[in-house]
Amino acid sequence: MNQSATNILCSVDTAPAWYLVHCKPRQDARAEEHLLRQGYTCYRPQHSCERIVRGRRQTVSESLFPSYLFIQLASDANWAPLRSTRGVSRIVAFGGMPLRLDNSLIAHLQQRTATIVKPALEAGDSVRITQGGFAELDAIFVAMDGEQRVLLLLNMLNRQQQISMPLTSVIKN
Repeated sequence: MNQSATNILCSVDTAPAWYLVHCKPRQDARAEEHLLRQGYTCYRPQHSCERIVRGRRQTVSESLFPSYLFIQLASDANWAPLRSTRGVSRIVAFGGMPLRLDNSLIAHLQQRTATIVKPALEAGDSVRITQGGFAELDAIFVAMDGEQRVLLLLNMLNRQQQISMPLTSVIKN
């Protein structure tokens, strides 16, 4: 082997870098759990959203990129256990080489996803109607009316009227 080839091989960067892992459908949380147990550094960006679960509005945390997570590995690390980890499908690669991500991308995602969780609505909460004929009026949340609708008390003509609206048309004051 000539001197220039030896220099190239010796200058390979072995510092940890971030890579993208493709997970099996709806198993990104499971894959993350098993990778963390094996001692890998993982990051699965999540966001909070409100869903109707068993007839109640709840704030749930979901993956920002379903079926994907990020893993930090050194280029000289043992990659073999990744293939047999529960929930993991493969490492995203192009031309047979794993896709190395820029560290600033992960730092930016971590900064952007660190947000305050908005609480779910409870009976008696003050809400503002954002859409429809009653837009910009304040009301009082009474209860859920099915999975995607809410019952509200609205003060109209000095009387409280109960109305039903889409869940997406109200925000908590």
